[in-house]
Amino acid sequence: MDWYRVTAGTLAEAIRKGEITVEEAVRASLERIQQVDDKVQAWAFLDPEYALDQARRADRLLLDGQGIGPLHGVAVGVKDIFDTADMPTEYGTILHAGRRPTEDATVVALLRQAGAIVLGKTVTTELAVYGPGKTRNPHDPGRTPGGSSSGSAAAVAAEMIPLALGTQTNGSVIRPASYCGVVGYKPTYATISRRGAIKQSPPLDQVGVFARNVADAALLGRALMHFDDGDPAMRPAAQPDLVRAAAAEPPLVPRFAFVKMPVWDQAAEDTRHAFAELCERLGPHVREITLPPVFDKAVEWHRTIMEADLAKNFALEYARGNVQLSSILRQMIERGKRVTAVEYNSALEQIPILNSRLAEIFTTFDVILTPATMSVAPLGLESTGSPIFCTIWSLCGAPAITLPILRGSGGMPMGAQLVAERGADARLLRSARWLERWAADIGVKTSGTEDPALI
Repeated sequence: MDWYRVTAGTLAEAIRKGEITVEEAVRASLERIQQVDDKVQAWAFLDPEYALDQARRADRLLLDGQGIGPLHGVAVGVKDIFDTADMPTEYGTILHAGRRPTEDATVVALLRQAGAIVLGKTVTTELAVYGPGKTRNPHDPGRTPGGSSSGSAAAVAAEMIPLALGTQTNGSVIRPASYCGVVGYKPTYATISRRGAIKQSPPLDQVGVFARNVADAALLGRALMHFDDGDPAMRPAAQPDLVRAAAAEPPLVPRFAFVKMPVWDQAAEDTRHAFAELCERLGPHVREITLPPVFDKAVEWHRTIMEADLAKNFALEYARGNVQLSSILRQMIERGKRVTAVEYNSALEQIPILNSRLAEIFTTFDVILTPATMSVAPLGLESTGSPIFCTIWSLCGAPAITLPILRGSGGMPMGAQLVAERGADARLLRSARWLERWAADIGVKTSGTEDPALI
């Protein structure tokens, strides 16, 4: 069996049953990385011997009959903006080259607690913004993998690892997941700790996950949803059982609200065609709606908050080495410096207003259906593509997931994004699992082309 291809849930169960050792599973991932990473370049740091040492220790725990976690022996890639006490964390910039944290970020500690093997650090764009890293799209190395969680999405798509961590301040989980053809899940704001991760824009920064299917996304997401008083945005609360929700059959077929978004004019022709056909096939289960006019300025409010926070939180990098920053990041920081306190606070005040209007939509519908991206992954490596179809949901802190059930031009992957009400992650994953199964049953592709071969 090609163990590097199995899902995280299947692998974890096989390890528990003794069908494969952790060392064998990790070796399978490392061999796959050796086969394909020269072309994909998903890793910022990888020490194969250290990964195997972790695996052997995990096997000893099993032999000793000790309790194990839900991810025991499963290899996970960690975006290179999360602190790791045993690996460098360099934020995708030469300004932090050689940086060695002294302790783990909360999510990294939770991965270890769940039994996962922290295989290595995946490539991020420059300071998790727009400046591309070295990673390429596994379906076509002449195209971007998206960003800023470039390496995480590409590593899962190229079957190097079953799971990976990312973050999203604008579209940095959903966009690369769509471009690379994997599941990307961004939970409700402040349900996963950000302590030990780069601080970009605290009102917008959110942790997300990459996986091969909805069940695996739920498995990883649930392992990370623990209260941490080191993240000031978090509050003690019971967390949903995402694993059970993702496995459950909805009591009724989910009700989908198809939303074209205020930026629909930026959607590519193949995106428009794909969603028109998807909605036609969903038939009575979907109805097109229009967001209230208050959402028309949401992208502008998001930009105001994000750029002002970049100016504040990257002030040291700008002062120390702005000539070493990409021009796009310098421009964002410089615009952010000009944002007034009134503009910033006024933009923040819109978030609960927007969420209250979304809540009205969710009295009728279970989830919103909308594109994850403007198009398939663009050709060229100078840009990571536009996050514009994710911006509103990141501003609202609403849970979102993208499913790789569509194809666009050239047969490239295209994600269908689902969004739920803030706090309704269980409903989101249950609906996403229904759509995932439905699409598999009827063979949705929309473009009629063959899947592009992985590298």
